[in-house]
Formats: sequence, C-alpha cells, structure tokens
Amino acid sequence: MPLLTHSLFPLTRSRQTLFMVLFLLMASAFLIHNVYAGGTAPPPDETTMNWGMMAMNLLGGLALFLFGMDQMAEALKAVAGEKMKVILSRLTTNRFTGAITGALVTAVIQSSSVTTVLVVGFISAGLMSMAQSIGIIMGANIGTTITAQIVAFKVTKYALLMIAIGFSMLFFSKQNRIKHYGNMLMGLGMIFFGMAVMSEAMQPLRSYQPFLNLMVEMSNPLYGILIAAGFTALVQSSSATTGIVIVMASQGFISLPAGIALAFGANVGTCITALLAAIGKPREALRAAAVHVLFNLLGVLLWLGLIDQLAEVVMLLSPTHPELSGIDRLSAETPRQIANAHTIFNIANTLIFIFFTAQFARLVEYLVPDRPLEEEQLITIRHLDQELLSTPSLALSRARMELVQMSDVVDKMHKNILPAITHGSPSDLSTLAREDEKVDRLHQEIIHYLGQISGNKLSERESIELGNLFEITNALENIGDLIETDMVELGQQRIKEEITISPQTRKILEEIHTMVVHSLSSASSAIKTELSGDAHQVIDMKSELNQLIESAHQHQMERLTADESKRIQTYSLEVEVIEKLKRIYYFSKRIAKAAA
Repeated sequence: MPLLTHSLFPLTRSRQTLFMVLFLLMASAFLIHNVYAGGTAPPPDETTMNWGMMAMNLLGGLALFLFGMDQMAEALKAVAGEKMKVILSRLTTNRFTGAITGALVTAVIQSSSVTTVLVVGFISAGLMSMAQSIGIIMGANIGTTITAQIVAFKVTKYALLMIAIGFSMLFFSKQNRIKHYGNMLMGLGMIFFGMAVMSEAMQPLRSYQPFLNLMVEMSNPLYGILIAAGFTALVQSSSATTGIVIVMASQGFISLPAGIALAFGANVGTCITALLAAIGKPREALRAAAVHVLFNLLGVLLWLGLIDQLAEVVMLLSPTHPELSGIDRLSAETPRQIANAHTIFNIANTLIFIFFTAQFARLVEYLVPDRPLEEEQLITIRHLDQELLSTPSLALSRARMELVQMSDVVDKMHKNILPAITHGSPSDLSTLAREDEKVDRLHQEIIHYLGQISGNKLSERESIELGNLFEITNALENIGDLIETDMVELGQQRIKEEITISPQTRKILEEIHTMVVHSLSSASSAIKTELSGDAHQVIDMKSELNQLIESAHQHQMERLTADESKRIQTYSLEVEVIEKLKRIYYFSKRIAKAAA
C-alpha cells in the first residue's frame, strides 16, 4: 500500500495528516453507527436522524473531495510546473501583467501559496522587486477562483466515468505525460464524486429543523466568515472551502448572501496558512505573506457592508431557473451564483488595490524591517522551500538558485585567497577559513534538499538535472575546502617561515589567479543563466592557462638558481600555489559542464 500511495497518489505532509484525521473521524462515525444499529440504543423512528451513517458518508465524501483536489493540483503542477516558472520570470514587466501572470499560474497549479513561494524566490535572487511581486500575489487570488467555477458545474453523474478513464490512463500508459493527465482527470472525478456523496449525505438535513435554524444563523456575515476562516485554516485550501460551500448550496441549505460571507471567510482563512508558512523564512517571504494578509483582509473589510449589493449584481449576471420554486430553485441557482460572486470579488479587489502596489511595498517594508547587520551576515537558506518538493521541476529550480548563493561565497573566497597567501595577515587567513563554514552549511542543506527531490518520480530531463546539481554542489564544496585547508595553510606557512615572494613572481601568480577567478566566475554565471556560452568560456581557457603555467614554471626554474635566502622554500610554496589554482580550475570546468 505505501508503494501504491507513493507512485499513484503523491501527497504533501499536511495533506497526509489531514486525510489521517478524516479517516479516524470516519472510522469513529462508522463505529457509532454500528453500535447504534446493534441494539444498544433505542431503534430510530421516522423523525430520528441516523447520525452515524450521515457522519460516515459526509466525512468520506469530504475526504474524497479533498483528495481529488490534491490529486488534480499535483498533476497540474507536474505537467505545467516548468512552463509556469518561465511565465512568472518573464511576464512581470508591470503590475498589470504581473496580476494576469499570477492569476494564470495559480489557475494552473491550483495553489496561491506555491505562486507566492516562487515569487519570494525571484525577489531573493534579485530578479524581481517587492513592488513587482505584489501584482502577482494579488492576481493569485483570482486564479484560485477557477476551482469554484469548475465544481459549480453539475456533472456529478459523470464522476465515476472520469475516475475510470483517469485510472486507465494512469495504469496502462507508459508515458509520464499521459499518466499526469490521467491523475488530473481522476482527481477531477474524485472531486465530483466526493461532492455527490456529501450531497446525498446532507439530503436528510433538508427536513431537520434544528439544522435549518442553524443555516438561518449563517445570514449573519460575521458567523459565516469566522466558520469558513477556521475551516480553511484547517484544510489549508480556500478552494476546498469554497467548493464545500457550493455543495451545501446545491442542497439549498444556504442563501446567496450567506454563501458570499463564507467565501469571504475562505479568503481570511488562507491568510493564516500564508503566515504559518512564512514562520522562520527570510524577510522576503515574511513580506510576501504580509502582502497576502493585508490584501485579503482589506478586501473583505471593504466588501463586508456590501454583501447584499454584490448578491444583486451576481443574480443579474448568473443563469436563472424560473420554472422551479422554493428550495429546488435555491439549490439550482445558488452554486453558480456563489462561484461568480467569488470570482467577481477577487477580480474587483485586484483592480482596486493594484494601483497601490508601491504603498503596499512601503507598508510591508515598514512592518517587516530588515534584520540587524550582524544577523544578516550569517548565511541564510533562502530558496529551499518544502512547499515545492511535490513539483520537481520547480524544486530543482530553487536548488539551482541556492547554488548561486553558494557559488557567490566560494567566488569571494577565491578572489581573496591569493592576496592573503602572498602578503596577507594571519587575521586575513582566519577570516577566509571561517567563510568555509557558510559553504559547508549550504552544501549540507542543498544535498539534503536534492535528496528529498530524488524521492519523487522524475522525468528523464529532471533526473539529468538532479545529477548535474549534485555535481555542482560537491564541486563548489571541494573548492571551499581546498581554499580553507590547503591554501590558507600555504599562507600560514609563508608567515611562519618568513618567506618573501618577489614582485615579478607575484605578478605571474596573479595572472594565473586572475584567469582562474574568471573561469570560476563564468562557471557561476552558467549556474544562474544555464547558458552553454558561459560554460564554453571556461573550457576554452584550458590551453591559455596551461601556457601561463608553463611560463611560470620556466620562471621558477630560473629563479631556483638565484642567490637568495630560503630559495628552496619559496620555490616549493610557489609550486604548491600554482597546483592548487590548477585544481580549482579543474573543479570550475566540472561546474561549467554540469551547469549549462
């Protein structure tokens, strides 16, 4: 069973926990039902509700509904993850294209939190400003409304057909893309089947007056908002909450104003998820979460007194069924009206607040200030977000972004090591040695993250990229160790033995060092850009570097006969420095080949 769960039904940790809770609740309801039916309680008469069976069906339907949503979202991310990353990075030239991009990406990957995580990564990498990102975060709310629009269609009678076709595609096809589409169709079928099960379970409540009285209480928008916010925080999905509201509406339990209030509550509840996800993350993540919270809360407060007016507009725009009456008409019209209200609400909020992105940026920078300088000097893991592990293409991209930070640290160490060896102080050498602690930490975290990615089912392209990123990570760590141990030790030897390197020899060493610095910088650029041109630059340096090293050896042989004190020790030190620089070039070449 674990193998089946891993290969056919990949789940995030939070979803696994949720489904376990639902399973236990459903099992409890089943036990209650069996005890009740077994004679330990009085037999029910016509007015008695069979709560055990109802609870079992309701929770089972809810589990199917949420599982289907998770299944569909995972398949969508697997199919479109790489394309969504490209769209996000390119189509954000201004706040309006940013909002459209955020809506499009979220509609496809069905997770505003994943969109926000991607945005935070671009901000951290300097590819996007906070002001630019706000438009995307606002647009993400529009993208989440697509689920409500889908579930508002009454196609539950085709649910089992969707599941059957989806499972056939998943089980019999050998192509990963077909399997992903099968997952998607199967997930959609489970959404509708879960809706059908919940609707059937709720049907007896139509004649249960205490429940109907409770639904009347939902006409108070504050109650509706609080209940929906709490449920959304529990299941970590505003789309799931809105979908369940539509299921209730399809039974005629809630009016349109009550449904709108519940949809508002879903927007508030998703803020809690954003805040929890940002705990312990870099400042950019906290600021993005703050934007999400401010935008959603202000939007709900803006419309709180206009629910009736929004309901009137929605009724004008939505299809009607005048041939029906009473609860039948309510159940026929309200689901589509709630879905439309949810969409209009989020589009209107985006159009209103998008003109204040600069003010939002300044406000969140004030609310979430930069860390003190000494805190910022510590290395921070910026990009390895657990939320993206279920989408390997996006997770690999984040690992590459973290490698850019690692290469920057190594590059800085390498630029400073030759001056420290030839004429630096013990303090300079100690500072360089301590920098390797950052490299070691980044190496450990990146390797662990890549290991987690490898636990997913990867495409051939993703497997190749994963291997390349492992190669780059280890090569950068080797360069850091080479500088921290061998080259720092050479500098300490120069100080201890009071060796003086002549200006002419120093100039030759600097020429070799400059070329190797350029090779490592070009390799680092290839990590970031993934361009083969940067990699070829590094490879093409080999012959020129060999000529420089040959000239240096010739110069050293000539200097070996010079009448100077400690000539042998100086010669040995210079040869060792050149050998270490050659070794760094070797690792730079490996990085360049793996990066592009």
